[in-house]
Amino acid sequence: MKNILGIIVSYIFIGIIIVFAKFFKKIGEEASRKFIHIMLSNWWFIAMYFFENALWASIVPLSFVVINYISYKKNLISVMERESQDGLGTVYYAISLLILAIITFGITNKPEIGLCSVLIMGYGDGLAAIIGKKVKSYEYKIGNTKKTLVGSLTMFVITFITIAIYLGLTGINLWAIKSIVTAIILTIIEAVSIKGTDNITIPISACTLLFLM
Repeated sequence: MKNILGIIVSYIFIGIIIVFAKFFKKIGEEASRKFIHIMLSNWWFIAMYFFENALWASIVPLSFVVINYISYKKNLISVMERESQDGLGTVYYAISLLILAIITFGITNKPEIGLCSVLIMGYGDGLAAIIGKKVKSYEYKIGNTKKTLVGSLTMFVITFITIAIYLGLTGINLWAIKSIVTAIILTIIEAVSIKGTDNITIPISACTLLFLM
């Protein structure tokens, strides 16, 4: 019963985020997308509280792999789509949640690592894009993707804080050094990922690195 309730709570939570995103769309298209991007990462807290195994934890992200792909093609949920499509970022987001659910709720039984990885994707990558556009700084280009020094610095800081909290709480040796090194690696991965692929490269890479510690 708790697992079923978790699915219901999950869809209500996602629905509320989409509704609130409509207000952010008045500010701009990108504002609504980043609001959804950041807030949806908090779904993992719901997953950790309600779901008992990988099967139950996978249902919601699996459904959104399909929903987000349809939305990408048909503009079903307009608040999370760009007018000019430049990648399957929203689909990759759902795929990464699905992969992490299978790995951390099932194979390794360490959903807290999934939480850390998802928050890095949500808050690190999301705020990097927002702050990078708000604050003027040196710009660099990788392929067709523009990045800023401030954006990359934001990604590094948030990633470092997230990992440091996790490693500190778990009592891993040399947690500060490991947090810095991991944050640098993930910031580089974010910088070189193009066309929304950072929504899958960042969390999967973070998950892998955390398991190796």
